[in-house]
Amino acid sequence: MKHVVGVSLGSSKRDHKAQVTLLGEEITIERRGTNGDVQKAIELIRSLDGKVDAIGLGGTDRWFFMGDKRYTLWEAEKMAKTAKKTPVADGSMLKGVIERRAVQYIRDEEKMPLEGKNAFVVCALDRYGMASTLVESGCNLRIGDLAFALGIGIFPSTLSTLQVIAAALMPVLSHLPISVLYPTGKSQEQIVPKFPSVYGWADIIGGDCHFIKKHMPSDLSGKVIITNTVTGDDVEAFRSRGVKTLVVSTPEFSGRSFATNVMDAVIVAITGRRPEDFTPSDYLDILTRLEFRPRIEVLRSES
Repeated sequence: MKHVVGVSLGSSKRDHKAQVTLLGEEITIERRGTNGDVQKAIELIRSLDGKVDAIGLGGTDRWFFMGDKRYTLWEAEKMAKTAKKTPVADGSMLKGVIERRAVQYIRDEEKMPLEGKNAFVVCALDRYGMASTLVESGCNLRIGDLAFALGIGIFPSTLSTLQVIAAALMPVLSHLPISVLYPTGKSQEQIVPKFPSVYGWADIIGGDCHFIKKHMPSDLSGKVIITNTVTGDDVEAFRSRGVKTLVVSTPEFSGRSFATNVMDAVIVAITGRRPEDFTPSDYLDILTRLEFRPRIEVLRSES
């Protein structure tokens, strides 16, 4: 039996464990949160090294892919390099493939109209595949990277602008502690409503679930949410705010979905390959073989 453990900087309240069979392999999948404690995460990775088949690195990204550009988050890089034997997967490349497919699926298979819709992606650097596919599908775009990572209430409307911003800021931002850029630990449990106009403008809100929740208002009536890594509590939080449709890009195992980094680690364990050896087409091939599809939940029916 294969054993995969996701080590996350997120809250331990979101920990989960499941046993699944994929492509004939029995796999035990775990998620363990360290409540924002980087040193504890490093120690946990070190303790798992050589004892499990693959480790997922969660609550952060090791790399951000934007077209042919790759940016490294150096604190996450340090965490990943703690493991000397067991491969560590952060899901960054897989994320682009899965979430591009999620948008294509709702557009082409579910016939959800996207042309002319207003799409707000809370962090497009982290969800570049999603953002670019929404644009290709005819959506009007607003990008929340400056607002959600840095607290600057400016929402660019083109990916070319994001590319310029990333080229200018990432050489500096990549050296900052992860907690400065992304909610970790207990901060993942806090919702502070902010930027109501852009939430209100959007028909579709996409991106990391923690970022979406971070500043969401009490009313999201009629919205479509595209995200992943949702718990039952997350679903109810969206439902209570009037969200119409929830699109979850990763599959559900034993009552909840795991983060992309954990799914990446699962693929690494199944194939016996290291994550840096994969290309987007390799991921697409194995996702097709696994028959993974986005999960769509209608939270509020049309009245």
